Amino acid sequence: MIYKKSSEEIAIMRRGGEILVDTLNRLEEALRPGITTGELDAIAERSIVSQGAKPSFKGYRGFPASICTSPNHVIVHGIPGPLVLEDGDIVSLDVGVLYGGMHVDSAWTFPVGQVDPAKAALLRASESALEAAIAQCRPGARLGDVGHAVEQVAEGAGFSVVREYVGHGVGRSLHEDPQIPNYGPPGRREVLGAGMTLAIEPMINAGGAATLALDDGWTVVTADGTPSAHFEHTVAILTGGHEVLTSRAHARPPAALGAS
Repeated sequence: MIYKKSSEEIAIMRRGGEILVDTLNRLEEALRPGITTGELDAIAERSIVSQGAKPSFKGYRGFPASICTSPNHVIVHGIPGPLVLEDGDIVSLDVGVLYGGMHVDSAWTFPVGQVDPAKAALLRASESALEAAIAQCRPGARLGDVGHAVEQVAEGAGFSVVREYVGHGVGRSLHEDPQIPNYGPPGRREVLGAGMTLAIEPMINAGGAATLALDDGWTVVTADGTPSAHFEHTVAILTGGHEVLTSRAHARPPAALGAS
């Protein structure tokens, strides 16, 4: 069942989105060669908790950390720990925030130091795929239109779309209906309506689309070992179109949060 949110619930999610974006800003500011993924996790937890919220992921189905850190060939659900990030890596930082009883979810794949042109192109195409998907978000459109937009941009740039893992509804629960595949066909599946809140998250591979789940029960990697990028926003469908509740364009600077 799809739960449509009231204007009051969307307002709460909007504030949660601000906390999430502030946290991503702090992570980006700290990100450098030599930092560990565990250190990034600690920064994120301090940021979220200091603003009166909770990390959505910590303890969710037994997940042991506050964020997911997925470098290079890791697609999603990487567990933070002692891994040291190196110059030339890319890393997806996936953050969930529970504020006022409502969840928001967003991820961004960042370069670590200087990355090669192939990784830079993957990041650009994946972010563009997310933007194209969000552009389809309006009442009367269909979920197939959203996924088709991702597929067209990603495959048009020579990359592949992960099919086993998809976006999802978000709000009262971290994962709600509907599922949101990152492929078409257009004009199919559920009709979008005002009050729906969606976590749209293209996962794009530089090589083939096949995935492999590791024995830790969480980490998912590309089967061929090629890099992957993951971008995600929480989007509310409104009567006049949509609002990106985790937009980084309107974020306060990390310094506004005070010392960590």
